[in-house]
Amino acid sequence: MRILGISAFYHDSAAALIEDGRITAAAQEERFTRKKHDAGFPVHAIASCLKAAGSSMGNVDFVAFYDKPFLKFERLLETYLSFAPRGFKSFSMAMPVWLREKLFQKDLLRKKLQDHQPDFDWKEKLLFAEHHQSHAASAYFPSPFENAVVLTMDGVGEWATTSVALGEGNKLEMTKEIHFPHSLGLLYSAFTYYTGFRVNSGEYKVMGLAPYGEPKYKYMILDSLMDLKDDGTFRLDQSYFDYCTGLRMTNAKFDDLFGGPPRQAGELLTQRHMDLAASVQAVTEETVLRLTRGLARETGNKNLCLAGGVALNCVANGKVLKDAQFDNIWVQPAAGDAGGALGAALAAYHLYQGQPRKINGAGGHQDAMLGSYLGPEFAQSNIEARLTAEGAKFKVLDDDAVIADTAQALADGKAVGWFQGRMEFGPRALGNRSILGDARSTSMQKTLNLRVKYRESFRPFAPSVLREDASQWFDLDTDSPYMLMVADVREDKRKPMTQAEQALFGIDKLNVPRSDIPAVTHVDYSARIQTVHADTNPRYHALISRFKEITGCPVIVNTSFNVRGEPIVGTPEDAFHCFMGTEIEVLVVGNCYLKKEDQDSSLKRDYKDAFESD
Repeated sequence: MRILGISAFYHDSAAALIEDGRITAAAQEERFTRKKHDAGFPVHAIASCLKAAGSSMGNVDFVAFYDKPFLKFERLLETYLSFAPRGFKSFSMAMPVWLREKLFQKDLLRKKLQDHQPDFDWKEKLLFAEHHQSHAASAYFPSPFENAVVLTMDGVGEWATTSVALGEGNKLEMTKEIHFPHSLGLLYSAFTYYTGFRVNSGEYKVMGLAPYGEPKYKYMILDSLMDLKDDGTFRLDQSYFDYCTGLRMTNAKFDDLFGGPPRQAGELLTQRHMDLAASVQAVTEETVLRLTRGLARETGNKNLCLAGGVALNCVANGKVLKDAQFDNIWVQPAAGDAGGALGAALAAYHLYQGQPRKINGAGGHQDAMLGSYLGPEFAQSNIEARLTAEGAKFKVLDDDAVIADTAQALADGKAVGWFQGRMEFGPRALGNRSILGDARSTSMQKTLNLRVKYRESFRPFAPSVLREDASQWFDLDTDSPYMLMVADVREDKRKPMTQAEQALFGIDKLNVPRSDIPAVTHVDYSARIQTVHADTNPRYHALISRFKEITGCPVIVNTSFNVRGEPIVGTPEDAFHCFMGTEIEVLVVGNCYLKKEDQDSSLKRDYKDAFESD
């Protein structure tokens, strides 16, 4: 049985294909259109998934959509009615769009699917899951657990903003929900907006900025904005927010409480903004910990699965792991809306069709996601033809030489573009569409941020570490294959700070080397860790192993292969263009090895302002 899952029309459109319950392929539309967070119908992602399976739409048994548009419309109408007449401007702007496009999404989906297959039987084949059901299914069904508590937290689905489900075998029962407008995701987005970043894409910047500040406003948030109960349930005081009826997240009352208007994009970041980021991060962690502690007490279950956009907050995830209320935690790597496509397909298979569930294994990386390497890949002959057509100059190396030369380039301090195998599904590059660097370098973080990624200097980078060596470098002795857990660098790898260094504030802390791997050690000694496993990515594991042979260090820098505002590269051409538009020194695509100095200088591109800021 083949089921195609689709998420679309909000942000991060995607498609996923499962065959007899096995995940075959999944991809986000942005990787093909080159438009960040593309919300359009995922034409290219669908085609990619079908191609990976050697299939066509005619061979698909069901198509499952990740939410229910009518319920969403009901929430919109009820919200505006309950706040009337306030918000008429945004209501009058939203209604024509909803009436023209969103309310009739079923008809729109039917037409789009009939473009793929004119005789598509949409009455029998098209299914709709609820938004949080899709998220929960994406977290539980691929997990390595026989049973689990599933916690989903995001901005808003149809009505739910936080939900709990219990998974057992092939069953998944939704048991509790917190409803809009009370939303942890929207609270975080309100501070994303207020600190001058873009909602729905800048939240991770707030998380990255938080360690530079002090949570001075934590109790102001808990006293004024939020009524947080012991079990983690909460309500938000809507008099401070404008997201229900307005065209912005916060209002004048919010400005008065926190001492000024929202920061404008491009405006200098001050210590106050860092303290605001630290405060909302602290409140998020407190809320998530209360929720998970309550669920552990209530259910007695030892397995926890997480999904929804808030589950991408790897700092909060790390706190839940350290809190040890659950023995095992598994986070869906595409925890945001893209993952809803996969969840809808899995919900259709197990819940609608009642099909049995097969568990992959007990280890945290032995799940059904195949390391999240679920996107398209390119044959070596195809890579060579594509690069030649672009005018690229390259050597073709055998497998051993590719590993040896790349590891040496990293040891020599070079920034390396690394394009291998199947593309990752989800927001993180996991060693197949990555820019790599030497974690021991004191200048690598600044170099990559300013000269390669063209983004803010405070943004942290993640370490990729051999799984077998993780506990010798970090306070972590579990699998973290999807870069969704934060843990501290071990004490014996840290460098003590001088009194003068400890007295520094904010961004001034950035340039102080804190450990033996300063390029991936954040200012609070934490790191967002990816454990690399020989069974899910043998080539990447071999590269880091060779780097360890040369340097004694099993840790490298891994950041996504793109510049600020650009989706992760999807094709060899994308990789070459990014290589020629940045100060990446070496590019490795399959077995093709390219040095910057060998390239035709007329092919250089100006990538600094090529993409809109994220």
